[in-house]
Amino acid sequence: MRIKHQVVTFDAAELAAESHFWAGVLGGEVDEDEDWHMVLVGGAPRIGVQFAPGHVPPDWPDGPTAQQVHLDLWVEDFTEAHEHVMSLGASVLKTAAGAKSGDDFQVYADPAGHPFCLCWLVESR
Repeated sequence: MRIKHQVVTFDAAELAAESHFWAGVLGGEVDEDEDWHMVLVGGAPRIGVQFAPGHVPPDWPDGPTAQQVHLDLWVEDFTEAHEHVMSLGASVLKTAAGAKSGDDFQVYADPAGHPFCLCWLVESR
């Protein structure tokens, strides 16, 4: 079996808010259909958004509606990435631990409430 594209798909009650958020994060564009939006980056499918009118956002980390999936996005410049996702409508769920070396991350929610992480490598000094 040969897989042509691999796409993560999010459910959302507000298709436009969710798909345009991820297009902004990934530097892509949105191909809109009635109940489905595809985020394309360089013409290739990257993230799907499926209309789910009864979608209940996950309550991260351990609420009654648990997260089912999340993305870890490794960034070169955390401050720049943080400002970018916040300008697109993200909200912070958990601030970074402040690691002195190794990996660190901060947890966010997208407009539909799906958690995702901005991750980076902390240079030891």
